[in-house]
Amino acid sequence: MSDRSDDEVAVGGGHTPFGKCLYDLLWVLCRTLGVAVFGFRSRFVEPLPKTGPLIVLSSHQTFLDPLLLGLATDRRLSSLARSSLYRFKPFAAVITALDAVPIDRGSSAIKAMKVVIARLKRGAAVTIFPEGSRTEDGQLGEFKSGFALIAKRAAAPIVPVAIVGGFECWPRTRLLPRPGRIRLEFGEIVTAEQVAAMSEHEIFAVCTQRIRDLDAKARAALGATARSRPAVSSPRGPA
Repeated sequence: MSDRSDDEVAVGGGHTPFGKCLYDLLWVLCRTLGVAVFGFRSRFVEPLPKTGPLIVLSSHQTFLDPLLLGLATDRRLSSLARSSLYRFKPFAAVITALDAVPIDRGSSAIKAMKVVIARLKRGAAVTIFPEGSRTEDGQLGEFKSGFALIAKRAAAPIVPVAIVGGFECWPRTRLLPRPGRIRLEFGEIVTAEQVAAMSEHEIFAVCTQRIRDLDAKARAALGATARSRPAVSSPRGPA
């Protein structure tokens, strides 16, 4: 595990001058690369809140997903990172600057949840992948319910997201990604008031159904784009 204190982990290291400059530089470079190579597109039902706690609840297709989610919005997002990634100090400095949340998979799930809840209570936006790991076949996997408890304890709104096309660009069987088309669909936000009024079971049911619906919508949009795409075309901005 990282040798930083729990309080330092909860606050996050990405808002130092170095962290801000690095994040801004990588955002511009990766956004340009994402549009050119992956035909990156994103669509929002409504704007994300600019401040305050937020859970970005997303389907999980590739290693690129945390990056893609960050490129889709101006809001700084914190993603969970295995604590083993912090062993190489230069890389640890980079992911710390980008607001990664170190999670020790060998420790209890409760301890990991406490770290995420603390980050949310300090007003961060945190990405959670309820499937737990990347898809093996490009389809949605089984959802885990821990995010509902986190949302209740942190009084955090939830925005469901579906990522489609990422598996085709970088399946588990490939060492490196390949060009393709990736689309992100951001759904209607489950507000903090709605989270407070619902049970954990209801939160789980509502959010997972919205991800399924968004997944279907994203697949339909990618299919329509493929059918209407001319033989030669230039990259366009997000829809």
